[in-house]
Amino acid sequence: MAKKEQPSCPRVDIGGQAVLDGVMMKAPDAIAVAVRRPDGDIVVKREKYVSPAKKHKWMGLPFIRGTVNMVDMLKVGMNTLESSATMVGEEQAEEPSKFEKWLAAKLGKSVDKVVMAVAAVLAVVMSLGLFVLLPNLAVLAFPKDASGWMLVLKNLVSGIVRILILIGYIALCGRIPEMRKTFQYHGSEHKTVYCNEHGLPLTPQNAQQFSTLHPRCGTSFLVLTFVMSILFFSVIDVLVKAVTGFDLGSNYFLRIASRIVLLPCIMGIGYEMLKLLAHKEGKWVDILRWPGMQMQRLTTKQPSDDQCEVAIISMNAALHGLPDGEVTVEGWVVLHQADIDRLIYGKETEEKTKQEEELA
Repeated sequence: MAKKEQPSCPRVDIGGQAVLDGVMMKAPDAIAVAVRRPDGDIVVKREKYVSPAKKHKWMGLPFIRGTVNMVDMLKVGMNTLESSATMVGEEQAEEPSKFEKWLAAKLGKSVDKVVMAVAAVLAVVMSLGLFVLLPNLAVLAFPKDASGWMLVLKNLVSGIVRILILIGYIALCGRIPEMRKTFQYHGSEHKTVYCNEHGLPLTPQNAQQFSTLHPRCGTSFLVLTFVMSILFFSVIDVLVKAVTGFDLGSNYFLRIASRIVLLPCIMGIGYEMLKLLAHKEGKWVDILRWPGMQMQRLTTKQPSDDQCEVAIISMNAALHGLPDGEVTVEGWVVLHQADIDRLIYGKETEEKTKQEEELA
């Protein structure tokens, strides 16, 4: 089969993300994380997963589920990143600050969890600064009494600045060796998902036939959200101006507040668009899908067969349960090379068959 992008998703949607030296896969009822240790062993962890929509039906309603899923995936993502670092055997890079130690004591949480929480808060603050505060500075160059198409132009300019910042940020991240490896694992995740969707046996050889670009990727969701925000806020600004005579863009801080308050609406619309485009075919679908797919050229890289093995082990664990192997005190399974060969390539079965044929 020639290498090509395969947008169809006929099976249950299985998603995931790259983590430190590995891949997380999320099935409808379980989450699995598999990482490759420096000695070549693969360590696998599996946990049950109950989606927010199963706990509360309203969380699965269209346009609400987008924001709910984003918050849920951020939570899951932070937990899996912490887990992957522990599974690989990475020690904490630096001593926790006095504030982090004090906060851990007050909250009754471990220092590691507090450090991760602080990192998450700082990441959100940085994201707001880069993608909300900074792009909206551009509108200050426009006349305060702007109306009609000028309001649309304001949002177009701030939206373009936001997208350029995103492209620059991801491009710079890709130049860091560790991040490049993470992008390779991201590519292995997509290839493995494609392989499963097409009903092929999960082997690196089969997975490598597919593209690293996938229509349901979070990168595409991000791009869709950015593009939809330009259209959405243009309509909102024009409506507010027409009904009240007030220009949201005339006050920088009020404009920022409106963007933050209405962000869940944008996320809801973006999520529904992503789901729609991932399961449809046609010329217009390809056109609308194209920007997000192209952005993935920055967030995914061609993986090695070894990296595809990790993604395959993770997917199998998420779908079918933990494999047989050495079990650690934490409940993880450690797979040595012989175990990996047996699980993915069936080499043990082949050798046993040959021995039986020779005896016969």
